[in-house]
Amino acid sequence: MTTTHLESEISNLKSQIHAFLTAGLRGFWPLIKSLQTGLLLATGLAGYLSAHRAGLTWPGLLALVGSLALAVAGSTMLNMFYDRDIDAQMQRTCWRPLPTGRVAPRTALIVGSAMSALGIAWGLALAPLYGLVLAAGWFFDVIIYTVWLKRRTPYSILIGGLAGGMPVLAGRVLAIGQIDAVGVMLSLGVLLWIPTHILTFNMRHYADYQAARIPTLPALCGFYVTRVVIAASGLAAALLMAGAAAAIGARIGFLYLLGVLGAGLLGLALWTLLRPSDKANFGLFKYASLYMLGAMVAIAV
Repeated sequence: MTTTHLESEISNLKSQIHAFLTAGLRGFWPLIKSLQTGLLLATGLAGYLSAHRAGLTWPGLLALVGSLALAVAGSTMLNMFYDRDIDAQMQRTCWRPLPTGRVAPRTALIVGSAMSALGIAWGLALAPLYGLVLAAGWFFDVIIYTVWLKRRTPYSILIGGLAGGMPVLAGRVLAIGQIDAVGVMLSLGVLLWIPTHILTFNMRHYADYQAARIPTLPALCGFYVTRVVIAASGLAAALLMAGAAAAIGARIGFLYLLGVLGAGLLGLALWTLLRPSDKANFGLFKYASLYMLGAMVAIAV
């Protein structure tokens, strides 16, 4: 075999490997819901940095990101595996890799399980209590919310939403080695923020949820009551976030920032209540994520 031919074969092999990895990334990336996973990672980082201790290190921070990312992404992939049948029935989700067949269900199950197990095992190795919080978040998300409650009751987000509050609690636990009042306040703040995020989505895609026979609060109680719940939960979440920031000794400037962010959340919620429209509802949905990201940055800094 000549040198030129060998170089050509190596080049072809590199091209094939690149194509395989690219196809795999495109197939699996939507299965982890990158924006949702990224936001949960941000809450975990905020919980960790909220301790403001001299002992916090870059290796510890990277270990938090790695273990939390694996646990969250793995649980999300398992949720997508379990919900592939209802995803196929909804216009907003029918394009996902599992309903379209771009990723085999068995593959998603294996990869999601492996990522979950690795993330939780890594967490347990870092600190047993931290690993237990990760495991609790996974259990509430996959088993309690997705498998048990989501298809049975519109109140599933209240109990299943506990999973959303676990990353910030986990980050705090890894930093200080225990569950304290600040960690609980941060976790409850995320939990009470979740209705603002989820219920606006339920209203925006009302027809999809009805077609898939997923029970939602808008279907049970109507849009007006849902908007009242959103406003109340948004106010409670903002107060808890501000309280947690005050408890860790945040400076007045950051408390003011949290107040402005919370006022914006409540203001938009009240606007959708008084002047309901699809545009206002979608604006609140978008702002809710920005609020949570901004609040976590303020608490971390």
